Amino acid sequence: MNYFKILKAILNRKTKSYLLLLVVFSIFVSIIETIGISAIMPFIDIATNFDSIHNNQYYQWFFIFFEFESEINFAISFGVVLLGFYIFRGGVNLLYSYHMTNFGEVLYAQITKKLFKTYLGMSYQVFTNKNSSYLTKSIITEVAMLSVVVRTVLLLLSEIFVIIFIYTIMLITNWEVTIIFTVILVIKMLFLTKIISKKIKAAGVKRAEIQAEFYEIINRLFGNFKQTKLQDNDRLKAIEKTFHVAVDGYAKENATYVFLSAVSRPILETIGFSLIVFTLMILLYLNQSDISYILPTLSLFVLALYRLLPSVNRIVGGYNTLLYHHKSISIIDEELRIVCEDLANETVKFTHKIKLNDINFFYEKEKILKGVTLAINKGENIAIIGESGSGKSTLLDVIIGLNRPSKGLIKIDGILLDESNLQNWRSQIGYIPQQVYLFDGTILENVCFGRKIDEVLLEKVLKQANIFLFLQTKQGVETLVGEGGVQLSGGQKQRVAIARALYGEPEILVLDEATSALDSKIEQNIMNEIYEISQEKTLIVVAHRLSTIKGCNKVYEIINGMVTEKNNFI
Repeated sequence: MNYFKILKAILNRKTKSYLLLLVVFSIFVSIIETIGISAIMPFIDIATNFDSIHNNQYYQWFFIFFEFESEINFAISFGVVLLGFYIFRGGVNLLYSYHMTNFGEVLYAQITKKLFKTYLGMSYQVFTNKNSSYLTKSIITEVAMLSVVVRTVLLLLSEIFVIIFIYTIMLITNWEVTIIFTVILVIKMLFLTKIISKKIKAAGVKRAEIQAEFYEIINRLFGNFKQTKLQDNDRLKAIEKTFHVAVDGYAKENATYVFLSAVSRPILETIGFSLIVFTLMILLYLNQSDISYILPTLSLFVLALYRLLPSVNRIVGGYNTLLYHHKSISIIDEELRIVCEDLANETVKFTHKIKLNDINFFYEKEKILKGVTLAINKGENIAIIGESGSGKSTLLDVIIGLNRPSKGLIKIDGILLDESNLQNWRSQIGYIPQQVYLFDGTILENVCFGRKIDEVLLEKVLKQANIFLFLQTKQGVETLVGEGGVQLSGGQKQRVAIARALYGEPEILVLDEATSALDSKIEQNIMNEIYEISQEKTLIVVAHRLSTIKGCNKVYEIINGMVTEKNNFI
């Protein structure tokens, strides 16, 4: 897809308007730059030859209209106006630079928020097919690169307009010399874009691939640090070597980009200043005399080239930047195309029964659940058992609304569970997973999990989770847990997870093999506490150990995606 079409789809109306204003502003800046260059020629003409004031009809008109008494006053006044114009020009350029920078940051913030909203809205099933390090790279690095790309496009537009306007003045002044300059510069630019830019584009594609691997290695290390530390020396060296290869590759592609981008500047400057010297030599040869009579024209060309060379260099550099970072546009576009759930928030009340009727679920082409029909009554303690890979967690995810059934219906007290009430249904679930993720913060922050702080409720759930007294020996709810909960034991982390689940005051409490990583004694203590807590709630337990489900009054066994109720199982 065309990159401009992608950007048009990504940007909102306000940002598009801001971008359009910047384009108009860039044209204005280009006009100011052109006037700044072209105004030098008449000033030098007047300052070096007062007779030109009366020989030129425009100078003469201004001389008479403003009633100047002498030519020297006219020349000095011209210089004062020119100085004022250059001050104005500097202010305009500063203002443009400010808005360019501000637009880049506004764009970064907008796309980051848009991408975060997309990730927040994607379905759980889509998320399970994603790589978290890739998502992290996209939302942090690729959005920043896209912002650089858009700023570069604006810079290119501004410089292109500068070149167009200055070349127009040069053509009017002396079209023969201008065309010679143009042909030489165009040939060199084609050389730079065809040879160098091709290599930069390839380096940009490689950069995106290596950077994804870079993030993945880092996430893998920090996410499994304990297991990593338990590896033997050869394995640690292998991990380090893999990281070194990724880092070296990333550094190499960046070095290639920086070097090749820098190549264009000395080449263009060498060509440009050589052209100035060459022009003087030609003029001297043709006239065989003093060339002071063309000093104003020559000054214009010198200043024009002095201004054009940086513009040409920026255009080539900007073009290379686009090639190197162009992959970011495709990546962000692809990520923003993730289909988000479109959920309303109608209320669905669970007072009697959850009914699953002929539920089928496919993961890619594999059928995980096959015609599951079951009922869960309010206040029951339900157990779901089965071998690993039999579909226990999939069935649980369907019940709590994380996965939508491929076929079949779920009804809550006779009300169909669909997009209109799914969000409300999910909010009634208290979920306790096997792998508890506690972020680096306090107990209060981890339990409340971004929700409104209610100190009374917080104390209540901590007592229910049987961790309140332990916290009193520390810093209370301000106790730091460390990243991943490293400051707590396995049982304590699980109790924090229970408190977090209870803090939402759920109707249904769900344990997805939540205690399987604990030893049997701690597991039994926690399960006894959970059965006590859930007396007024509906409890769904997915477990391997039979000891875990002793308090359940109904057991469903799942074998090869099919569910049967087990009577007198325990």
